[in-house]
Amino acid sequence: MPELPEVETVCRQLDPELTGRQIDGLEVLDPRWCRPMPPATLETAVAGATIEGLGRRGKYLLLTLDGARTLVMHLRMTGNLVLIEGERKLDPSEGRRLYEAERSTSERHLRARFILGDGRQLWFTDPRRFGEAFLIDDAELDGRFAKLGIEPFSDAFTPEALGQIAANRTVPLKSFLLDQSGVAGVGNIYADEALFRAQLHPLSPAGSMKSAHLEALRDGVIAALEAGIDGGGASIDDYRDGRGEKGTMQNEFLVHTRAGEPCPRCDGTIVRIVVSGRSTYYCPSCQVRLRRRPRKRRPVRRSP
Repeated sequence: MPELPEVETVCRQLDPELTGRQIDGLEVLDPRWCRPMPPATLETAVAGATIEGLGRRGKYLLLTLDGARTLVMHLRMTGNLVLIEGERKLDPSEGRRLYEAERSTSERHLRARFILGDGRQLWFTDPRRFGEAFLIDDAELDGRFAKLGIEPFSDAFTPEALGQIAANRTVPLKSFLLDQSGVAGVGNIYADEALFRAQLHPLSPAGSMKSAHLEALRDGVIAALEAGIDGGGASIDDYRDGRGEKGTMQNEFLVHTRAGEPCPRCDGTIVRIVVSGRSTYYCPSCQVRLRRRPRKRRPVRRSP
């Protein structure tokens, strides 16, 4: 599943290419992509709009349009947003026929296509069809994302803030990092990589961290995400960047998917377990398992 580094990579690549461009048309080839809004309604609303920028919030892509509107897109498990070079202007009926015909892999999974004023196209492809899009007024954005947690690259992401989020939480650290209401954008891959960097066991209770652990985890999350961005994302399965190319972060994993291999830090061996239904990789030799701190008991007041 594309996580923050993958979405940020797409955003950084496509923002300078799309900003200032006009959308001549949008073809929604799969109604599930924008439901409950009918495809024709979204197509009409977007046609002729000027793109003011492409941004990110958590794992969401935000295509800002004139008129104080934003088309919000989520790649989910297998979605990709790719810029297609060259002039390939097709009328809607031809596009829908092609959608059903025998084509290349990317075209077979095409769910929506933006026709840009310069002749290029922006394709949203998605083999498993979990990706989505919705159009929203900018005034409603903050409310829509109110439940999303802290952005890891923001000034608000401090050890103290992380401690407040984790306070009294008994869930495993791996599950804690996957919860988007705490820290936005971290998924299965980068949770493993961050915990390894912080030398923390994935099954440690989130509320068991002390100041040093909180600082190590904050630094570990940032370092893991930066490594992912530097590698252009991780292409384990379907992920492609905004140019349609694979990322290289999968070649730089420290622990993720490396069960049975030597630990890159000590003489231990990477193992795989399942946490909250997700494959989890760590080194049992150097990732410390913290214990839940007992709650302070209130002194018993004796009656005089």
